[in-house]
Amino acid sequence: MTEFPLTTLAVILALLVYFGLAAVVGQARAKYNCPAPASGGHPEFDKRYRVQMNTLEQLALFLPAVWLAAPVLGDMITAGLAAVWSLGRIVYARSYYADPASRSAGFMMTLLPTLVLIIAAGWGAVSDLIG
Repeated sequence: MTEFPLTTLAVILALLVYFGLAAVVGQARAKYNCPAPASGGHPEFDKRYRVQMNTLEQLALFLPAVWLAAPVLGDMITAGLAAVWSLGRIVYARSYYADPASRSAGFMMTLLPTLVLIIAAGWGAVSDLIG
């Protein structure tokens, strides 16, 4: 079993959010006639594609930060930060689809938890080295 069950569930939620955003892109390909391998075309497709790609870019920072921070912050706090990240991605997507200029709140809900996780992981490593 896992030492961090809540964190594991929160990471699964993040992956499901990403899976859902990828499905939205697939649907948009058909709806807006943008067959693969095209990565642009109709502005509404482009919005959905950019949200998916931005989420993938954010996952590259978020996932390792989660697992590196969990031993430092504990299961509940890490899971809470990860849940905020997922909620932020949903807010980001909905805002971006409506008007890309309105994406700031969702972006910050993603950026801040990731930053806290990275700082916590670094703090834990440095504390172990000097402690």
